[in-house]
Amino acid sequence: MSNIYTRTGDKGTTALFGGSRVEKDSLKVEAYGTIDEVISNMGIAYSFIEEEELKAELVEIQNKLFVLGAELASDESGIKYLNKLINQSDIDYLEKIIDKYMEKAGPFKGFVTPGKNTQSAMLHVARTVARRAERIIITLSREDKVREEIRKYVNRLSDALYAMARFEEEK
Repeated sequence: MSNIYTRTGDKGTTALFGGSRVEKDSLKVEAYGTIDEVISNMGIAYSFIEEEELKAELVEIQNKLFVLGAELASDESGIKYLNKLINQSDIDYLEKIIDKYMEKAGPFKGFVTPGKNTQSAMLHVARTVARRAERIIITLSREDKVREEIRKYVNRLSDALYAMARFEEEK
């Protein structure tokens, strides 16, 4: 059995997919690490949600976030080996989710205070982490290439999580 530890990061660096090494506190690592937090928080929400359709959509989005995270975790060499990237159809999927759950939740009545139930509260936590990821990705894009599709997807992601949370609050 292989060890989970490699000792290669003991000096504060980590490898990107492609082989280059960066500091563990680099914006690139912060960006894909924050996407990982979104995935994990969505997993907590998933564990409390009962509606199968919503659960399936959460898993679909989590899988897309792994694709997005892989791109963020790649250097120029590694990106060439990725067989999937976030594209416009993924953004369109999130927009359909947003429209669907906002329609089901009913008209917007003002600010939402998270906590009506565990499901919606956890979706709101995932939403706020997605917003943080978006801020980090925008900052990263000032110093490194970040495709427009990634920026758009993460922007829609927080809206989709908000719509799902509203649905869970209102059902």
